[in-house]
Amino acid sequence: MTHRLTSQQYLTLLAVVLTASFGDALLSRGMAQIGQVDLHHLPLLFHALANLNVIAGIFLLIGFFASYMTALSWADLTFVMPATAFGNVVIALISRFILHEHLSLSRWVGILLLTSAVGFVANRPARTDLATAPGVAL
Repeated sequence: MTHRLTSQQYLTLLAVVLTASFGDALLSRGMAQIGQVDLHHLPLLFHALANLNVIAGIFLLIGFFASYMTALSWADLTFVMPATAFGNVVIALISRFILHEHLSLSRWVGILLLTSAVGFVANRPARTDLATAPGVAL
């Protein structure tokens, strides 16, 4: 079975990747500014909610869940997950070039291997046909 996605569906998958990647990066940056939070310093979590990076990260992650749920409404999980796996590459690039984190060669190789493996799985046929989906009225 071949998949014929509409431009709106491609945009939804792009939104899944970008909102997850940038949301996680902003949340990471904000929590690095707040410092370590543990059971003895739980009030710091409430303090974190005043950090603009944390707030922006939370809103982007809400956008991720909305776009992810939208994609899952018309596609199988095995079809949507490769988009989120591609987000690993985006996260690595954001971490390296925006957050200035060091990524070892082995970490880069691992990210590329995981993304390649998911790409192989994504190339296989999936049951993303609305005509065969249970409970979908046409």
